[in-house]
Amino acid sequence: MATASSPAAFADATRDETSLSRFLQGLPGVDQVGVEARAASLGTRSIKKTAKLWAIDTAISMVDLTTLEGADTRGKVRSLAAKARRPDPDRPDTPPVAAVCVYPDMAATAVEALAGTGIGVASVATAFPSGRSSREVKLADVALAVDAGATEVDMVIDRGAFLEGRYGDVFDEIRAVKQACGDAHLKVILETGELATYDNVRRASWLGLLAGGDFIKTSTGKVSPAATLPVTHVMLQAVRDWYDATGELRGVKPAGGIRSTKDALRYLVAVHEVAGEEWLTPELFRFGASSLLSDLVLQRRTQHDGHYSGPDYVAVD
Repeated sequence: MATASSPAAFADATRDETSLSRFLQGLPGVDQVGVEARAASLGTRSIKKTAKLWAIDTAISMVDLTTLEGADTRGKVRSLAAKARRPDPDRPDTPPVAAVCVYPDMAATAVEALAGTGIGVASVATAFPSGRSSREVKLADVALAVDAGATEVDMVIDRGAFLEGRYGDVFDEIRAVKQACGDAHLKVILETGELATYDNVRRASWLGLLAGGDFIKTSTGKVSPAATLPVTHVMLQAVRDWYDATGELRGVKPAGGIRSTKDALRYLVAVHEVAGEEWLTPELFRFGASSLLSDLVLQRRTQHDGHYSGPDYVAVD
């Protein structure tokens, strides 16, 4: 549902805490039954063979190949970077992924391993995944990532502040992080599994856009539920409404729980139908994933060869 807002109205909305709260609370409510029914309906769309090959390659090019574990090593990050460059070593026509996503202390290793490839290095920051720290520590986390060469920063919002209605605090923090990012793109993680309602997802989406996020992202992948199609529909509608009001294109990144090609294609259908064809590009849509890429590669081989290759022929995470 489009909003009747304008850039001038947005500037007024962010003038102070009261104005921001009034704007966010005044957004149209989300029809829960309607958004879930539409997501389910679009999820049944079939894709023919030629279009399916294009969709698989497009999905591969949108993957942020991710490792965010306490046991991450430089060797694991280098191996991930190699997979990002050549998702299927036996088929050099397979497109590379969009980015490799790591913790800030691993960003320099990823930058070195991906030098000259055009593949981005995304780093989580701001006390990921909880976001429970001082702003000083969060900004230091961002600086660590950017100084190491990260081209993208994935921050987490303070969900506690958001749920308490302290929208101004969340807005100010996103703004501060955006400034600290410099030339790096900022993805604002809403952690939608903790926001409880679609109305809150819509408000958090608009808050992230108003504060300057280049992307809004569903989840850290550490909380269940993570990405869902109905939630992603709400977020896609927000960036579409933002574009209609401002002419600015902003991106969406579902992350967590998207593991199969079938799931990825459902999301691409949603992107096309809810936001528009312009968003079918890695510049405006990403998948936060670790295991999805392996299934995409397997299904790509199946489409080309006419039979299922099986996981023995592809490195599976």
